[in-house]
Amino acid sequence: MGLEKYQNDMAGCSRCSSCKWVPFNQMKSWRFAKACPSISRYNFHAYSGSGKMNMGLSMLEGRSQLTDTVSDIIFHCNLCGACEVSCKIYRDDIDLGEVLEELRTYCVEQGQLVPEHMALIDALKREDNVFGEPKSERGAWADGLGLKDMNREKADILFHAGCRYSYDSELSPIVKGAVELMRRAGADIAVGGREEACCGGRAFELGYRGEMQNFADDMNSRVKASGVSTLVTACSDCYSAFKYLYPRMGKELPVKVMHITEFLSEAVDAGKLCFNRQVPMTVTYHDPCHLGRRSEPYLGEWEGDKLLRPMDRKRTGRKGIYGPPRHILESIPSLELKEMERIKEYAWCCGAGGGVLEAFPEFSAWTAMERIQEALSTGADALVTACPWCTRSFRDAMSTNGVRLPIYDITEIAIQALGS
Repeated sequence: MGLEKYQNDMAGCSRCSSCKWVPFNQMKSWRFAKACPSISRYNFHAYSGSGKMNMGLSMLEGRSQLTDTVSDIIFHCNLCGACEVSCKIYRDDIDLGEVLEELRTYCVEQGQLVPEHMALIDALKREDNVFGEPKSERGAWADGLGLKDMNREKADILFHAGCRYSYDSELSPIVKGAVELMRRAGADIAVGGREEACCGGRAFELGYRGEMQNFADDMNSRVKASGVSTLVTACSDCYSAFKYLYPRMGKELPVKVMHITEFLSEAVDAGKLCFNRQVPMTVTYHDPCHLGRRSEPYLGEWEGDKLLRPMDRKRTGRKGIYGPPRHILESIPSLELKEMERIKEYAWCCGAGGGVLEAFPEFSAWTAMERIQEALSTGADALVTACPWCTRSFRDAMSTNGVRLPIYDITEIAIQALGS
């Protein structure tokens, strides 16, 4: 890997600034026309995808050096992937998202470290979770649910909760509801309990790829030993790691990987879940970055001139998980879905990704409030999403800004609609 691999990508950037905006044919208003939180917040070209490409090329060619200021700009990015979606429409030979990731690895290798990120990595090393909470308490959310232990009992499906759901007590009802919905659909489920560990995706995003490798190896060994055929997770970050990052690193899991929305959508179609109770509410849906454009499957490395790369080998963000969540909402009686202006691969980020939540909470909250304002503009009664990090980001941002809009995970709405 290394920046050298992406020299042509960086040199090929035409500085057109398309990475800053939703594509023109997708714009519905000036107010919600921007795509990149970083350039939108700091309004200096270096903060854009193009600006970071320019800095990377300059350092690679020896025209400038990696400084504290440059490193700070590199990490003031949610790694949401919106810039790459817009860029690909005009320059589909440039893998902008991979360049941004490589810049972070370069910073770590050169000793330009963010203290808050170092603390997170230390927590991962000590307790196998990003919060540094006791590993022994990781499975406490499932106490009393009577779920199988993947380490001792055989099951068809492994349910992976992820770090946020395992330790955020306010969100415990959501993950419990997800398991209840799966059981109502007839699923045979096991969980990792205290042996479950982080997916490692956050470590990769922060530039610590060696740590990611360790967690990927651990996950693979435990999944193989369990004998399950399917892994289901309710965390979009974990889903993105399993579907994209693991295969990219040569660590693809030997089972079918599904997000909870995919599982529930298929259960509805198969008649295994029937929503009988009316939920008279108008909602708008937020596409999590890691469930949408960042979960697009890994397509393999392309060797040679990227101008010759066929379309089916390009990650454009369009193959993320967009249909299943909407199918679930549209299957609920009396529920009306009212879309925001920026949706699916063009969705605005919640602000929690890329280590921004941990290192730059003010920027994270600003990003979240931008999305909440967009949700409010629809006139919806509530904002629904399918990611614990998005839920936490939105709720925390509103608690300090005096704005009131109910935030639901999609499983909470589905539980309401299930009836007795």
